Amino acid sequence: MSITNQKLSSKITEKIWSSDIERKIIEEWKANNVYDNIETNQSKDKYFVIDTPPPYPSGRPWHIGAAAHYSQIDMISRVARLKGFKVIFPIGVDRNGIPVEIHTEKKYKIRMRNTERKEFLKLCKLTLDDTENEFIEILQSLGLSADFKQKYQTDSPDFRAFTQSTFIEMWNKGLVYLGNRPNNYCIDCGTTIADAEIIYDDIETKLVYIKFYLENNNEFIVIATTRPELLFACQAVIVNPDDERYKEMQGKTLRIPIFNREVKIRSHHSANKNFGSGAVMICSYGDLNDVQLFRELGLMEIRSINLNGKTTEFAGMFSNLRIKEARSKIIDELEKQGLVEKIEIISHRTPLCERSKTPIEIISLEDYYLKQVDFKSNLLEQSKDIKFYPEMHRQILLNWINSITIDWPISRRRFYGTEIPIWYCTKCKKPNLPEPGKYYRPWDENPPFDKCTSCNNDKFEGEKKIFDTWMDSSITPLYITKFYKNRETFNKIYPVSIRPQGKDIVRTWLYYTLLRCLYLTKHIPWHSAWIMGYGVDEKGEKMSKSKGNVIDPLPIIKKYGADAFRFWSASETNVGYDFRCSEQKIQSAQKFLSKLWNIGRFISNFEIIDENNRPQELEATDKWILSELASMTKKCLDGYEELNFFIPANALREFTWNIFAAHYIEMIKSRAYNNESEEERKSALYTIHKCFRTILLLLEPISPFITYELWKKIYEDGEIVSEQKKIPTVEIEYDALVSSTQHIVKFNSEIWNKKKETLSSVTNKPLSLKDPIKTQIPRELELFKDDLILMHNIIVE
Repeated sequence: MSITNQKLSSKITEKIWSSDIERKIIEEWKANNVYDNIETNQSKDKYFVIDTPPPYPSGRPWHIGAAAHYSQIDMISRVARLKGFKVIFPIGVDRNGIPVEIHTEKKYKIRMRNTERKEFLKLCKLTLDDTENEFIEILQSLGLSADFKQKYQTDSPDFRAFTQSTFIEMWNKGLVYLGNRPNNYCIDCGTTIADAEIIYDDIETKLVYIKFYLENNNEFIVIATTRPELLFACQAVIVNPDDERYKEMQGKTLRIPIFNREVKIRSHHSANKNFGSGAVMICSYGDLNDVQLFRELGLMEIRSINLNGKTTEFAGMFSNLRIKEARSKIIDELEKQGLVEKIEIISHRTPLCERSKTPIEIISLEDYYLKQVDFKSNLLEQSKDIKFYPEMHRQILLNWINSITIDWPISRRRFYGTEIPIWYCTKCKKPNLPEPGKYYRPWDENPPFDKCTSCNNDKFEGEKKIFDTWMDSSITPLYITKFYKNRETFNKIYPVSIRPQGKDIVRTWLYYTLLRCLYLTKHIPWHSAWIMGYGVDEKGEKMSKSKGNVIDPLPIIKKYGADAFRFWSASETNVGYDFRCSEQKIQSAQKFLSKLWNIGRFISNFEIIDENNRPQELEATDKWILSELASMTKKCLDGYEELNFFIPANALREFTWNIFAAHYIEMIKSRAYNNESEEERKSALYTIHKCFRTILLLLEPISPFITYELWKKIYEDGEIVSEQKKIPTVEIEYDALVSSTQHIVKFNSEIWNKKKETLSSVTNKPLSLKDPIKTQIPRELELFKDDLILMHNIIVE
């Protein structure tokens, strides 16, 4: 029976799938509280808890790669529901730290240190509030099945009190100490930074070859340095003990050019014979090697750079100068005195502040440190119990732990962050800590105690420094499981199921969380860690605001829809690897969803035949597609098991578009409309619905909007978003028919092409797909003969 003779009566009235429908669905989910985290009494092993990365609203545009990352985190949550878990999917907002301070300074054209502290904090909060709402809008528009009603903010009094409580507990365990030692310092940020916050870049710089004369002698040696501005802080010159050029000079005295101070030539294996002249000046501090050598050789530090990034009084006539200015003036003076042998331009690997991209300096400062060096072996051992997706990114963590040489400096000289809860006795200077539980601001509040615990003095001075922002971020798995507030809940859902995050913060967020949670709970914080790569532009370059290649996700989502964005993200991204961000590919994803919508409109014409009333025997064509469905389902489930959404996305598109729609539906259309053979028709309708239900269930984690709407319209219930839906099963009873696919595809394609190439004797135009054609059915397709004849209107020769 020809389809043209049938009157269609689709359950779906909208002719096209659009983002307008998505917005209506979001409101429906909100109204029905579909994804709220409601406490249940399920057993421990039925919970799936996500330690969701709190996004940082430090200004627009937000990275399209970040939006892709969060859409895939939502896929993780939906796969867990597909497996029958009660999912706890919290949403937080990270609102502490240097980025918001920098953004506030730019927005209001002010400087933090020139602004009254309370006023600056107020402006920071306004800045965050302005951008946070848009971040939440993006996350909701992406269809995140998270609990937005219980959103947390890391700058809230409750969260900051939590951070302070963990610090007080670690202090009481003897894990924190105050130390004055050389540390990384960012001049632009105005604070100490940890090694994990340093990046490296090759920067063009001058390598200056300077003559150092021996004491009371016209003889000199040449020392090459990239830091001539630190000449005045030089305390030794080292040469390699195996360097024949300096064998006779070891132990002799040199005069420092310009400053005429004397230093010794000492031998040390760290001097590279092949760099510069092979002789190295050791200053306080040019780099971390200088720090190590000062300790090892017992040298006396000379403070060279102050907190404002200027040379100190020890620089004499070059004091109070910015580093670049001091460098230029000292080089000029050296050249004037004939002390420069030559200058080379080299590419120098330079440590930079991760946030400001400013070269770091090493300055001795008093800071609080959290012990980590002595805990390295424990961290390495405990980390073995964490499953990594993909496994290759475990190495990032291991490399970082093995590279640690100093404890973690956790105090910062900034304003917007969680305050260190300490008051100092004005008499004995001893630190006094309060009881945990409240949020304390020592710089602005009197202490919650009357007497110093050491000397009974009643006068105190509050700490002005704040914590490194990772001190807040590293306790998210404890905060979301109610570590201090509800031990019953904590014991039921900790360790949490998974930490999803980017590979760029393995050495910070993942590592610091592991460190802190092991200290506080003696257990790893999560069972698994899912690590995503970078979103790169179409040229393969990492996106950054400075390069101007960042794509704002919100206009893209509004233009093509969240499901298209999400499907692109899944189909483009192999878990753990970098992925290209392309609007053209998002548009291609939209076309697939349009195809799916049209398939759904067609299928919705027919009554539902399910397992309760399936026919006794299925037709061969139906068995064949069910064999392909089983193969596709297994691929999808294997991909979901590894949380690699690239696999199910591409398997679903290939099956749905190129097999199910292009061949199967065309082969059974006549049977679907043929009321004369009830069993054959039931076989087609049972199969087409089984396939489509499975497609929708398997696609739901990736594209939840269109699957929800099609399911609701065709199958008239909300099961697809409930936690009672069943994961599709793999039925292998017809797997022998998978080999027929290549023959079916080949035959159908040949017939279609033959009709295009054959002119009609009536119209003198190429045959239409409905026109009859004479041909033979190949022997290997004999099982499908009846459906193929009806499909192509074949006259068997």
